[in-house]
Amino acid sequence: MEPVQRCGRLFLRHVEALEAELGLPSGIRQGEHAGDPDTVVLDRAVYAEFVHGLVAWHCRTRHGVILALSEGFSAVAVALARRAGIAVELPGPESSDAAGGARRDLQAPVDPRTTPEAVVTALGRRAREMDRQMDR
Repeated sequence: MEPVQRCGRLFLRHVEALEAELGLPSGIRQGEHAGDPDTVVLDRAVYAEFVHGLVAWHCRTRHGVILALSEGFSAVAVALARRAGIAVELPGPESSDAAGGARRDLQAPVDPRTTPEAVVTALGRRAREMDRQMDR
């Protein structure tokens, strides 16, 4: 299997996991060439809602492990949305707090470097990096 196919398959599996976590459909499904993870059909309106929900969820948390697990996927999802012509604005720190505040897991200490500003900045930087690395 080609590396790009493994990448597509892994992305789709992450999509499934985040659909369940967020309780939102992604709008992504297998395309005409069933079995080829690089061929998908995208419902732009549904994907836009999914990505906006994903970004809000990602930017609200200050749990270091959740951030580590979700940053890469979230960055790729944002880059793909922007390539599809979907406007994705990253929230300002005030909207991150207003959307539910930082959630704290009492068994996982909050890393002071995971301020809302730092999380949003890191996601924006990573989304730009992912856009440069993906095939056109």
